[in-house]
Amino acid sequence: MLDANKVYRLDGRVAIVTGGGRGLGEVFCRTFAGAGAAVVVADIIEENARKVADDLTKAGHDALAVRLDVRERAQVEAAVGEVLERWGKLDILVNNAGITRDTLLLRMSDEQWQDVIQTNLTSVFLCTQAAIKPMIKARYGRIISLTSIVGQVGNAGQANYASAKAGIIGFTKTVAKELASRNITANAIAPGFIESPMTEALPDKAKELFLNNIPLKRPGKPIEVAYAALFLASDEAAYITGQVLNVDGGLVM
Repeated sequence: MLDANKVYRLDGRVAIVTGGGRGLGEVFCRTFAGAGAAVVVADIIEENARKVADDLTKAGHDALAVRLDVRERAQVEAAVGEVLERWGKLDILVNNAGITRDTLLLRMSDEQWQDVIQTNLTSVFLCTQAAIKPMIKARYGRIISLTSIVGQVGNAGQANYASAKAGIIGFTKTVAKELASRNITANAIAPGFIESPMTEALPDKAKELFLNNIPLKRPGKPIEVAYAALFLASDEAAYITGQVLNVDGGLVM
């Protein structure tokens, strides 16, 4: 029989969350810490990372703030090295960092394309490659990458973003196949219309259009995405790999 107090616990685990200083990343950090994990709050804005890590530390959790530009291999490898120096292992990687540079394809510049591809897709390659080295040695790991329903269905004005998010899906499935024999799982989460400052700023008509297409008739909450990540990071998800979990209220079926 399951002990409800022990399900989805991360006691003794060490997790890195990229983009962990705000938005969904911050919610992931707080959720993982609440489940018992030591959390590395990695963010390009050091002030944001420190604030979240300090809050977690004051609440009695084990947390570390790291300034990290996920586009830079040297910084990524240094961050993983810092984690190994402090805890001696790395169990969980959440590839969450991302940006948007939206515009129609006809007007999209090389810079807008490259910024999104480098930050949203290349970063997943760099962070995963660095993280799997200690995971392979330990024969344990959980890699969770944030894709989007846009990577499955496309979206006007987001050719760069949709391409990056679709790339994450293919990358995740490949990592899952390559590392399954080492007891390392790789899965992706595809959020839909989630409550955030970005979606709150949308015009009312745009919000109404989204909601009319969501069977559950409401936006998702960040914590609902975080609970999906917590499940995939837990021992209860040990037999799940190479999957894309949509958290979208049924928007994409």
